Amino acid sequence: MLTSKQRAQLRALANNMDTILQVGKGGIGEQLLKQVSDALLARELIKLRVLETCELTAKEAAAEIAEQTASEVVFVIGSRFVLYKPHPKKPVIQLVPAKGSKP
Repeated sequence: MLTSKQRAQLRALANNMDTILQVGKGGIGEQLLKQVSDALLARELIKLRVLETCELTAKEAAAEIAEQTASEVVFVIGSRFVLYKPHPKKPVIQLVPAKGSKP
């Protein structure tokens, strides 16, 4: 679970990122989930977009994809959302430590 400071840090990093994946008319399928998982492993932080042809809202799509990929929703604005999942062995993005946790 991300703290508000960690979420703000990730939001700032995602600000200048390009959207790399889109959720379209086909919805959320196995192929999209594999692409999201691969992208999260490579980048840790990705921006996605929900097209108008998709039956899901951006918030619904973000929640479902995050659940399926074991990632965190950083934020949802309009039709775009950002997901974060640290690399299991070599995390690149160093988050500010949560209060009360050891560094």
